[in-house]
Amino acid sequence: MIPSLLIANRGEIARRIARTARRLGIRTVAVHSDVDAAMPFVREADEAVCIGTAAAADSYLRQDRILDAARRTGAAAVHPGYGFLSENATFAEAVEAAGLVWVGAPAAAIRAMGLKDAAKARMIEAGVPVTPGYLGADQSPERLAREAEAIGYPLLVKAVAGGGGKGMRRVDRPADFAAMLESCRREAAAAFGDDRVLLERYVTAPRHIEVQVFGDRHGNVVHLFERDCSLQRRHQKVIEEAPAPGMTDAVRTAVCEAAVRAAQAVRYVGAGTIEFIADGSDGLRADRIWFMEMNTRLQVEHPVTEAITGQDLVEWQLRVAAGEPLPLTQDQLTIRGWAMEARLYAENPATGFLPSTGRIGRLRFPAGVRVDSGVEEGGTITPFYDPMIAKLIVRGTTRGEAALRLAEAARETQVWPLRTNAGFLARAAAHPDFVAGRVDTGFIARHGEGLIPSGEPPDEAVAAAAAAMLPVRTGDPWDDLAGFRLNAASETAVDLEVGGQPRRAVPRADTRATIADGVVFLDGEAFAFGARRAEADGAAGEGDGAILSPMPGAVTSVLVAEGQRVAKGETLLVLEAMKMEQALLAPFDGTVAELRAARGAQVPEGALMIRIERGED
Repeated sequence: MIPSLLIANRGEIARRIARTARRLGIRTVAVHSDVDAAMPFVREADEAVCIGTAAAADSYLRQDRILDAARRTGAAAVHPGYGFLSENATFAEAVEAAGLVWVGAPAAAIRAMGLKDAAKARMIEAGVPVTPGYLGADQSPERLAREAEAIGYPLLVKAVAGGGGKGMRRVDRPADFAAMLESCRREAAAAFGDDRVLLERYVTAPRHIEVQVFGDRHGNVVHLFERDCSLQRRHQKVIEEAPAPGMTDAVRTAVCEAAVRAAQAVRYVGAGTIEFIADGSDGLRADRIWFMEMNTRLQVEHPVTEAITGQDLVEWQLRVAAGEPLPLTQDQLTIRGWAMEARLYAENPATGFLPSTGRIGRLRFPAGVRVDSGVEEGGTITPFYDPMIAKLIVRGTTRGEAALRLAEAARETQVWPLRTNAGFLARAAAHPDFVAGRVDTGFIARHGEGLIPSGEPPDEAVAAAAAAMLPVRTGDPWDDLAGFRLNAASETAVDLEVGGQPRRAVPRADTRATIADGVVFLDGEAFAFGARRAEADGAAGEGDGAILSPMPGAVTSVLVAEGQRVAKGETLLVLEAMKMEQALLAPFDGTVAELRAARGAQVPEGALMIRIERGED
C-alpha cells in the first residue's frame, strides 16, 4: 500500500480522500491556498503546505508548487480528487516523471477522451452507440449547415473541447443556425481556446445516465452499475441517484457492458465514468441510449454508488494505483437498495441562485445521514471557489424510501446567516413527479416556480417565532399571570418581524419549526425574527430607490455618478462573485442621490450601493 499521499485538492473531496487514507494507515499531506489555511481539510491532514494565494490559478492549479510540496514532505503519491488538475494529462505525466504514484487515469486515456469528437470516433470503433450527429473535420459554416439539415431540428451545437454546459447551444430552426453557431464558437474559443464544434441530435426528453467503471493494471475492467443524474439546473447536477429509475435488467446489461467496452478501448486504469444520454420519452430502451462523454476521474456523486454496492471507491483507487488487482470481480458486485445525493449550496434560489458567501454562524445536519462537507460551523464560504457546503447522501430499501429520507434531510438542515438551496432541494425531492421517477433534464425548468421559495415566512414559522418571544415562564403563579384577564380569550397575538417583514401571529409552540440563535428554521429555510421596530420618519420603504447588493462580491463596473439622471431599467453598476455577473438596474426614472460603490470594492450582501431619488428635471 502507498505509505503517504498528497491530496491536490480542497474542501469536501480532500476530506473524503483523507478519511479513507487514514483508515488504511496512509500519511496524508494537504496543500492549500492562504485563504484556506483554517479549513478542516488542512487541519485534519498529517502535514499541510501553503501553495499560494486565493485564486486557483495561483494555488490549486500550480503544478510546480504542488510537486514541490510533494518533494518537501516526502509524499509517495498524488491524488487529484476532481476538478482542478484531475483531468490534466500534463500534470499526470509530471507526477509520474517526478517518481510519484499518480492516483488517477493514465495520461493517454485522459487525452483520448478529452476531445468530444475524437472520443466519439473511438467509441464508434469500439461498438459503443453514440448520439447521431456530425463529427467531421470540415468546420466550414456551409458544411455544418448542410449536416444540420441532414440531422434535423432541434439539434445541439457543442464545443469539441467543451464541458459543464459551456460551448453548447440548442438550435430549433434553420433560420437560427448561423447565429447560434457563431455564438457557440465565440464561447468555446474564450473558454477552451478551441472553437471547433460538433453537431448532435437533440433528445426531446433527455435523461443523464452514467456508469461507474474501474480498471486495474492487470487488464481487468468492471462496472459498478449506473447512476441517474438527470435532475439538473443549467447543465449542473442537483440531485443524483443510483440505480436509475425505470432501469430494467436487460437495459442495464446493455448500457453497462457498453461502458466496459468504452473503458477497455482506452486501456483504462482507475475510477472513471461513462456518461450516456437517454431518450426517456418512452421509458429506458437500449436502442435509445447513446454515449456522450467520459469523465476520467472520480465523480462528485460517487457516494451513491458506494451506498448501493457497499464499496469504498477511494480505497479502490488507492489499491489500483499501488498495483493491486481490482478488489472484486464483476459477478461479486451487486446492487443493494437505493441511494440519493443532493448538493447543498450557499446560494439563494429566490435571486436566481446567486451565491451567498461569508461566515457560517450555524450549521446543523440531520442525524442518520451521510454528510460529505468541506466546511464547519464558524467557517467561511469565500467567493474564490465553488460555494458547495455539503453533499447529503441517503439510502433506502426502495426508491420511495430514499426520496422521503432525502426530502427530510434537506428540511432538517440548518444554515445561517448564509442563504442555501436546502428548501429548494426538499421541494424537489418531495415533488410527485420526482417521487414517481418522472425525471429528465427539463424537470427543474418545468417545475421551477413551485420549487423556489417565495421568501415570505410561512405562518407556521411566524407562529413559532411569536411563541419564542413570549416571556419565559418561571413557575411562579403570579409571574405566569402576565396579561391575564378573567373571561378573556386564551390566545393573544404578538407583533413581530420575521425575515425583515412585519407580522402579527398567535404564538404556537407545537410546530415543526426549530428556534436557535434568534432564528426560526423550517423546511430548510431560515428567518431571523425579533420585536417589531417602529419606523422612523423618512425610513427606507418599498420603492424608496435604495439599491442593495444582492450578493457578496466585487464591483467590476460603475456606470453612473452622483447627480446623474437615470432611466428605469438602466444599468447602474455590475457585481461579480464566483464567476457570475449581476447587473443592478434603476428601479424608476430619477437622479443618483447617493453613490457608495467604487470599482474594485468588495461588498457584502445587503450593502447599500446606490440610492435613486424620484423627480423631474
